[in-house]
Amino acid sequence: MSHGFLAIAVVVAQLLLLLAMACAIIRMVRGPRAQDRVLALDALYVNAMLLLLSIGIRTGSVLYVEAGLIIALLGFAGTVAFSKFLLRGEVIE
Repeated sequence: MSHGFLAIAVVVAQLLLLLAMACAIIRMVRGPRAQDRVLALDALYVNAMLLLLSIGIRTGSVLYVEAGLIIALLGFAGTVAFSKFLLRGEVIE
């Protein structure tokens, strides 16, 4: 019973993460300011990372966890670079 419940919960979580990713993409496209677009990009990469982790839980593969870690590192670096660009107008001083 608990194994079936876990499988259903993971599928529901994946569907909700896809919905959150769709909302983030809509905010990226329609965002009135650049700050909104950067925040939507940040939410998008976090949701993509969590989706990969939930796929890893579902399949039992460690490869998805490693891909999630790479997405988290690159997404953080991208968010910092975009934020620095919006604050100062340049990324590299």
